[in-house]
Amino acid sequence: MRIILAFIALLMAFPAQAVEPDEILSDPVLESRARELSKGLRCLVCRNQSIDDSDASLAKDLRVVVRERLVAGDSDEDVIEFVVDRYGEYVLLKPRFSIGNAALYLGGPLLLLIGGFAFWRMTRQSEVAHQKVTAAGVTPLSDDERRKLDALIGKSD
Repeated sequence: MRIILAFIALLMAFPAQAVEPDEILSDPVLESRARELSKGLRCLVCRNQSIDDSDASLAKDLRVVVRERLVAGDSDEDVIEFVVDRYGEYVLLKPRFSIGNAALYLGGPLLLLIGGFAFWRMTRQSEVAHQKVTAAGVTPLSDDERRKLDALIGKSD
């Protein structure tokens, strides 16, 4: 009984393939191209899941469109452009680098550099201030300053 349960658990661990048998192309070269393209296209219903892995009806429609375009003779780039023109760049799991999304690519490293520079400046200023204090030395309070301080803290002679 345990062996059967372990076998069932192993079967459930394999990734589900959402591509249905009626979608698969008879030409294995076109089918492998379709699979590669589908892995790079985001399902618009499921977040961060490719249309190749999604069971949503919109993902199925997109898989069919990709295969139709390939059968029609489009290149991989043409198929991607076709889908992006209709659904926007959000459909790409790995967005292209462009002016519109430069902040996504450059924002993190830029903030890291700015933070590192600010940290370096703060520690440098702290070191310089510490050096100035120790170089100047500490002067003792005058008698007048001592009396004023004693009056403030409530001490009397």
